[in-house]
Amino acid sequence: MDSEKLVYYRKRLGLTQKLLAQLMATSLKAIHSYEQGWRNIPDYVERQLYFLVSRQITGKGGRHPCWVQKKCSPVKKKQCPAWKTKTGHLCWFINGTICEGQAHKTWSEKIEICKNCRVFKPISDF
Repeated sequence: MDSEKLVYYRKRLGLTQKLLAQLMATSLKAIHSYEQGWRNIPDYVERQLYFLVSRQITGKGGRHPCWVQKKCSPVKKKQCPAWKTKTGHLCWFINGTICEGQAHKTWSEKIEICKNCRVFKPISDF
């Protein structure tokens, strides 16, 4: 996530920098630095921000869980942590999902794949 996207999401959520800092368990100075592009945005901040966005859009539209949208086979579903925990709208948030045939090792690797998925699209379109 780049600084412009962070500012965009923060404003769309109606959050001040101070409140975002509190929600992210970081300092106001860190949020300033992320937004100015002086520091890289840590994975945990990106992940939590997407989670906040997902909570804003949950009630808008009856989206189906990921395994329905992606038409996963019964075998694939049984191996997937999103199906096991019934978190099909948060599959992008859950570590170890196997959407592309294997579990992703890092958040950065996983979210790049998720950004091209229809399950994540409502978040990226927010």
